[in-house]
Amino acid sequence: MSSSLSVYLLDVAATHALIGSRDDDFLTAVRGGFADDLVRDDEYHRHEIEKGAPTAAEALHAVVHGGPFSEDRDHAFQYGYAYRRLCELSGSFLPNDCFTPHRGDWLSTVDQGLRTMGVTAVSLDAFDHGAPPAPLPCAHTPGCGQWGPEAITEGLRQFEATRRAADESGSAPSLEPEVVEAVTQCLDWMRRAEARPGHGIIGFRS
Repeated sequence: MSSSLSVYLLDVAATHALIGSRDDDFLTAVRGGFADDLVRDDEYHRHEIEKGAPTAAEALHAVVHGGPFSEDRDHAFQYGYAYRRLCELSGSFLPNDCFTPHRGDWLSTVDQGLRTMGVTAVSLDAFDHGAPPAPLPCAHTPGCGQWGPEAITEGLRQFEATRRAADESGSAPSLEPEVVEAVTQCLDWMRRAEARPGHGIIGFRS
């Protein structure tokens, strides 16, 4: 079974502030922008909804209003997808062809590639096993996490230091071509974020 990774460039603090904002104008915009998706997702999750899970629209309302959230952890996925819709509407979708689709431990493999390049400040594992901002319930799917502005700045500093050291020594780290391509895509995300003050990356694995 394959997975996908969706990543968004956005103002992290402003995005977090949407949770519990009670901004009904924004809620209306989200519902309007994703009207067809909400209907399609409700049909896809019909059995879970029949067992008490919130509808997609109900989950969006709960996220924007800061609750109430179902106490059943099996329903948490709806709030994760609602949060992703907020990010999709307020942020910019970043190229993800190196990660969608992916299988097995590909994210861990690329993380090892990042570490080989000296980058430890950020990790793709954050998008796989991270958690959404409080008070949103944590769900296994979609996985959710973020790379904040400070971590991104440090990650790029680490990469540049490793590259300079490799240039001086004449010995560059050795990686498989597909890992190099994926690491390069991660660095591109980071550079785009660094170019916009306060911006970071929020990612979802599903």
